[in-house]
Amino acid sequence: MGHFLLFYEVVPDYVTRRAEFRDAHLRLAWEAQARGELVLGGAYADPVDGAVLLFRGESAAVAERFVAQDPYVRAGLVLRWTVRRWTTVVGDAAASPVRPA
Repeated sequence: MGHFLLFYEVVPDYVTRRAEFRDAHLRLAWEAQARGELVLGGAYADPVDGAVLLFRGESAAVAERFVAQDPYVRAGLVLRWTVRRWTTVVGDAAASPVRPA
């Protein structure tokens, strides 16, 4: 199991346009969290010009499946998205813990 970061870059009027799709987006996110796939997620603050979601899974496919179903993506609120594998080494949930000698 590893960690994957999903980055969203959103349209300039995202905050006003998301209202129509927010419940469906949040439902999808909480369902992914309940399955143990989504660890944390949320929009940037000041300015709200993107979001980051942290996934846990065997591959980037866990985040890519989320993107394929996300109402924000389907409605065109997300301009660009990218998934990056994140090598986590410190913390109780680190996928590859490394402690000092």
